[in-house]
Amino acid sequence: METTDAFVGLECDDCGAVVDAEAGSHRCPDCAGWLEPTYDYDAIDLDRETLADRSFDSQWRYAELLPFPREAAVTTNEGATPLVDCPQLAAELGVDRVFVKDESRNPTGTSKDRGASVAVTAAALCGATDVALPSTGNGGQAVAAYAGRAGLDAHAYLPSRSGFTNKAMVNVHGGDMNVVGGRFDEAVGAFEEGLAEHDDWYSLRAFETPYRHEGAKTLFYEIAEQLEWAVPDVIAYPTGTGTGLVGLAKAATELEELGLIADLPALYAAQVSGCAPIVEAVDDDRDEHEPVEHPDTICGELEIPDPAASPRVLDAIRETDGGAIATDDPDVLEAAVRVAQATGLEMSPSAAASASGAWELAERGTFDGDETIVIVNTGSGNKEADVLRSHLMGQGI
Repeated sequence: METTDAFVGLECDDCGAVVDAEAGSHRCPDCAGWLEPTYDYDAIDLDRETLADRSFDSQWRYAELLPFPREAAVTTNEGATPLVDCPQLAAELGVDRVFVKDESRNPTGTSKDRGASVAVTAAALCGATDVALPSTGNGGQAVAAYAGRAGLDAHAYLPSRSGFTNKAMVNVHGGDMNVVGGRFDEAVGAFEEGLAEHDDWYSLRAFETPYRHEGAKTLFYEIAEQLEWAVPDVIAYPTGTGTGLVGLAKAATELEELGLIADLPALYAAQVSGCAPIVEAVDDDRDEHEPVEHPDTICGELEIPDPAASPRVLDAIRETDGGAIATDDPDVLEAAVRVAQATGLEMSPSAAASASGAWELAERGTFDGDETIVIVNTGSGNKEADVLRSHLMGQGI
């Protein structure tokens, strides 16, 4: 397997064992714990000037901090998305500056492309022929796209309530799309059955592969560089499984270790009231979530009632002095509309939880007025434009 010079291997979060990436790419063989890519940071020679001289064209411009070199990557030039200054939103939130990190500009329209690129690269380098995952929608589409590019077969398990666009595009990219009746937990169960029946399938389930959140971390590298290495006070991120937050926290820690930034941003998990296991765990000061018994939200990407790696998500929040916030579906939809009207940017309903969460924090008096806030738009409004239009029609608009 072709890897970068500083990549050491995969370290178990539970027992600390280091596993050769070629020998095992999922659970720790000693204790079945989660694996995490680890690096020799002393071997990384990367400074601001070096990055400034590189073309801002892809997440792979940060290859020194990824497991695989750019020339080995399965990539469609994902990443390098704009950080859009939104002064009108800043005025409404009562802070100095608000930026929207617009991940809708990625090839399949969501932030999931970052993780799919790295994870499918790992699968291809490991000699896999088939990749599989359960998904609420966007992840399945992204993996199908990158698997198709790599010449791999993709098997995606989506709940029936996933959006039409995601289902259609899994098929368009050549993936095997399995629609499962019920909600995300049922899709996970069907995926696990499929995986048990096919020894040759390479799992790309979030956190079961250590590479999806490894790709997600590149988002923070870009934010830091786009802000000329001034760390934002708060980053609001819509949170389901939590791969994005875990990736952001790791990236911030890495840049601090390398001396590229001086402190960490406060990371806020934005969820919806109908399914907020991370928010409830933070509010109750628990180290692990309790599953939501009856999840109910129109924001399907965030309807993850039992996030498998919640301790890692909660660690990311606490290590950055962040928090978690939940808002109701109507507030989330209204936030998506308000962002579109005030900035011209289009957010899907699930992505708009980050904007809605930022408004709620402002209303609670969290901000002093001099903050820089980054709202992450994880997905294009075009994916669920019908939901947003229905919201407006319900208001007689």
